Amino acid sequence: MKELDWANLSFGYIKTDYNVRCYYRNGKWGEMEVSSDEYLKLHMAATCLHYGQEAFEGLKAYRCPDGKVRVFRMDENAARLQNTCRGILMPEVPTELFEEMVKKVVRLNQEWIPTYESGATLYIRPLLIGTGAQVGVHPSKEYCFLIFVTPVGPYFKGGFASNPYVIIRDYDRAAPLGTGIYKVGGNYAASLKANQIAHAKGYASEFYLDSKEKKYVDECGAANFFGIKNNTYVTPKSSSILPSITNKSLMQIAEDLGLKVERRPIPEDELETFEEAGACGTAAVISPISHLDDLDTGKQYNYGTKPGPWSTKLYETLRGIQYGTIEDKHGWTTVVID
Repeated sequence: MKELDWANLSFGYIKTDYNVRCYYRNGKWGEMEVSSDEYLKLHMAATCLHYGQEAFEGLKAYRCPDGKVRVFRMDENAARLQNTCRGILMPEVPTELFEEMVKKVVRLNQEWIPTYESGATLYIRPLLIGTGAQVGVHPSKEYCFLIFVTPVGPYFKGGFASNPYVIIRDYDRAAPLGTGIYKVGGNYAASLKANQIAHAKGYASEFYLDSKEKKYVDECGAANFFGIKNNTYVTPKSSSILPSITNKSLMQIAEDLGLKVERRPIPEDELETFEEAGACGTAAVISPISHLDDLDTGKQYNYGTKPGPWSTKLYETLRGIQYGTIEDKHGWTTVVID
């Protein structure tokens, strides 16, 4: 085990020992390779640099109180990456290869997996990039798929605590029928300015309405939104929202706990009817929303300065499954180190 202050880790990059790579050439995937080099040698005309042919994923490995190390729903990350590949014309990474590389990189870097008591985790970042030299807008013929890991603390300072968000209308993260449903870097580049404005105004993150009409809830920065009212878990349905694996899991857990689940368009006016609201994703798991400000209209939607009872129950249940302290009845976790 590395000598690090696990309990006070931020959410950032720390060099670990190894990454794993696999190259696509001549119409097929090659053999997995292990590397200790943090750098890539790229052609200056690579399609990832010029035409945005790149996709990534994010998942975590958890050191559990029973001494085992578990990974959560990596088959879902493989499926989402494959969907992105179809969307931006990259070769799909087979699920078997994806999972084999995840297991390998976690085992190679097991000394970097934080202790259970710290609340920190090992973040796993799969990355797929077009490496072939191309001048002209066409898909690459060559690709590199790699996975690196880094230990991380909570995404938001304070961990599971309520945070303020702000509606920003002057910027869009993604367009309908665009790349919003794919996990590509361009969506995040498009959110940087709005995120900077939100932080400058003292908010945890920006909050997007739909880019077409500015009438419906879209996303909370880089996370999915959910609201709770009348014993119902409500989350937006839209053609520009990334399908969150955390949100998908929370919807199932909500049903397990006796809540109804609705995935549908949410008009902005409905925000005032929710008893609890939050953002959810791999990095933060759940970030409850304390209040949401609409600076254009002067409205404020309040959900409480502390996480609500349902948000707390959902968070604790999901974390319990991830750490092996609550029965994994849906078969979501994989033990990668006994």
